[in-house]
Amino acid sequence: MRIAMLSYHTCPLATLGGKDTGGMNVYVRELTRYLGRIGVGVDVFTRSQDEHVPHVSHDLGYGNRVVHVRAGPEVPLPKEELVGFLPEFVQGIQDFASTKELPYDLIHSHYWMSGIAAGGLKSAWGVPVVHMFHTLGLMKQRVARQPGEAEGEYRLQGEKQVLELADRIVAATPAEVAQLQWLYQANTGKVVVIPPGVDISRFYPIPMDEAKENIGVPPCEKALLFVGRVEPLKGIDNLIEAIALMRKQDVRVCLSVIGGDPDCGPETVNAEQLRLKELREAAGLVDTVIFLGKRDQDTLPYYYSAVEAVVVPSHYESFGMVALEAMACGTPVVASQVGGLAFLVQDGVTGFTVPVDDAQALAERLSQLVQEPGLRQKLGKQAAEFARQYAWETISNKIFDLYQEVLDSNGAIAKNNSAVLYDSAAH
Repeated sequence: MRIAMLSYHTCPLATLGGKDTGGMNVYVRELTRYLGRIGVGVDVFTRSQDEHVPHVSHDLGYGNRVVHVRAGPEVPLPKEELVGFLPEFVQGIQDFASTKELPYDLIHSHYWMSGIAAGGLKSAWGVPVVHMFHTLGLMKQRVARQPGEAEGEYRLQGEKQVLELADRIVAATPAEVAQLQWLYQANTGKVVVIPPGVDISRFYPIPMDEAKENIGVPPCEKALLFVGRVEPLKGIDNLIEAIALMRKQDVRVCLSVIGGDPDCGPETVNAEQLRLKELREAAGLVDTVIFLGKRDQDTLPYYYSAVEAVVVPSHYESFGMVALEAMACGTPVVASQVGGLAFLVQDGVTGFTVPVDDAQALAERLSQLVQEPGLRQKLGKQAAEFARQYAWETISNKIFDLYQEVLDSNGAIAKNNSAVLYDSAAH
């Protein structure tokens, strides 16, 4: 079985924490690796954003590749400009497949722009499409606070187009299924719930003292952590307010923020990061809230294991990959009770959920974890046990089964004997 995996606007090899790098990058990278382990050939196609990066990379192992396709200028571009280069991207994939004489059995696309590209390839190749949105434009519309945060009509129409052309839609949680039905009137008969996975060989509990020594934590005894893009819907402002409330109650903690770029000048820093730094200063937390910038994923287990809790105060998350990774490391998560987080974080079992944008409730739960070491240890242990059910070995097998089901229902036959490899790997 050979899969064309499409991740148009962001490369799975990119460093996390940038404007367009996050959970989706991790998902595509890890799924490709684990599919390779069970004998599935995958080529990940992404738009080239740097002419100095090799156009074909074998960093994912098992013979699987990341192919950087020239589509427009080889520099980062805003998403509204990327739409215009989709035809060039599709043509580049077709040229690669033709040159390598590679037939693909199925296309798996990620995010709506990749879904549009998948539609063009589906017409050319006559193969089925499995799609995962990762985030939904209409959900982001609902939480947008400023006009600049609202999604363009082009995205909303594009998502509806992808819903029509895809043979199957992978939703991360039952909440996403409900959103697709409620907001998009989608045919849920072709939607299947398969959550993202976590690499439990990488994300596992590390003794806190060893983790702290490895990363060199800020000079305070109790630490909290946020990991993600620095943008308004992530709710970092609410977290800063909660830290200020904790300080008023004489609960001393520090907060490390992984994401964004801490060293860029005022002319290049994004507006949200500038706003957050102003909030930090106004609250007197300059020495307490530290912006660390991007971090390689290999270092994240140490950061997760070094803190009292990982905080995910988002206004919207389709799943919450950071929460899952933190729980796998045995660290409780305090998260907004929204979207996928409401399903992933079990309140009072693996952490706590709080109402979105409620700084007081957030401060109370964080204070509870900081002040009750026994509770923190109990929730952390339960979190690690809970996360094991999301091991990539399990999730990749479910995705493989979905591929086979789609191929069978479309009357297609896989081009090699990967089913045998799958059976032998599973037993």
